Amino acid sequence: MNTNPDLGIVIVSWNVRDLLARCLDLVYASLVCSDLRGEVWVVDNASSDGSTEMVRRRFPQAHLIANDDNKGFAAANNQALRAMGFDNAQCPMPNAQPPRYAMLLNPDTEVQEDALGTLVRFMDETPSAGVCGARLTYPDGAFQHSAFGFPTLAQVFLDFFPLHWRLLESRLNGRYPRHLYERGKPFAIDHPLGAAMMLRREAIAQVGLLDEGFRIYVEEIDWCMRIKRAGWQVYCVPCAEVIHHEARSTRQVRPQMIVALWRSRFYLFEKHYSPAFRWLARRIVGAGMRAEARRVREAHRRGELNEEEFVARVAACQEVVTL
Repeated sequence: MNTNPDLGIVIVSWNVRDLLARCLDLVYASLVCSDLRGEVWVVDNASSDGSTEMVRRRFPQAHLIANDDNKGFAAANNQALRAMGFDNAQCPMPNAQPPRYAMLLNPDTEVQEDALGTLVRFMDETPSAGVCGARLTYPDGAFQHSAFGFPTLAQVFLDFFPLHWRLLESRLNGRYPRHLYERGKPFAIDHPLGAAMMLRREAIAQVGLLDEGFRIYVEEIDWCMRIKRAGWQVYCVPCAEVIHHEARSTRQVRPQMIVALWRSRFYLFEKHYSPAFRWLARRIVGAGMRAEARRVREAHRRGELNEEEFVARVAACQEVVTL
């Protein structure tokens, strides 16, 4: 009898104890509902809100890695993936057979009913798929984009100069049309949002783990680029629903996260894009950040930002320009 897990789930958490508890409750409920053999790994990046104590007390069946410092998102995920055997070179038990699938799941998500089983069944039925993502919704049920095209200069421009809402919702900005989600059938994409992302064991073995040069942000885009380049396909599976509260950890340090986002994007551009693309992208970002700094100064003059917020946001804009 094969007792190897179907699914290894990795949840990297930082100071979102209550959301993490809800996430774990629903993950275990979905594993039971889906009749899957699964294991759950929680990697805590030095939370100060009692997250690790909560996991030990309420979820003793979970594997917990409690870091003494914040390793970053990619490195923390890799800690659990290595422990499960996805990197045989560094696995504590080199002969261990990892689960058939790995799933990266944010702690601010709520897996709905049979979503995990739906994703596993899709992967089982689609041997060409290396990656798939769930359909994400906001807590009130509102639509949330779950899948995206790889970054383009148009997307970089629209980040700073939105022009019109229709452009923001369009393929020009890397968005897939809503009717594809509403149809309920899986559709091919460039990459899902890393909040709920399932990967095939063989695809990980072929391209390796997450690039730890991405401390936070964009790591799933790089992974999907490498996986697609290796010949695998990537899909969104709309009938697998996951509620996503979105950015509950990163919004705690927003100005720093702006810098982290663009540092990761520039690293992605260095890895995968031409010198001409990188030159143009940096000029667009420079113009956009100077425009954002002007908006911040105007908001401060209107009394909409306190002095601390004003200084931090202007400093973040200036730092991005110099990256």
